[in-house]
Amino acid sequence: MIVAVTYRYTEDVALRDEVRPAHRDFLRGLADAGSLLLSGPFGPAAPAGALLLFRADDQAQVQAWVDADPFGTRGVVASATVTEWDPVLGTLLPAL
Repeated sequence: MIVAVTYRYTEDVALRDEVRPAHRDFLRGLADAGSLLLSGPFGPAAPAGALLLFRADDQAQVQAWVDADPFGTRGVVASATVTEWDPVLGTLLPAL
């Protein structure tokens, strides 16, 4: 199953910058394990946030990762949505 997570960040940019190394280390571990497929922030014209794509057995597993992410535990994430995603077209599809 592929699960899309959308983060919306708080306005506290200083806290975000402070916690980012721990957040990226946490996500790097999930990527190295093959669970995190892609992750990155939205562009500068979009509201502050990010999109993360995971491979998981179920949404509860992804929710547990979101709950453990330093961005969430330290208060950088104002809201997160966790949604099953069913990709059907595109050049990345074979890799999923």
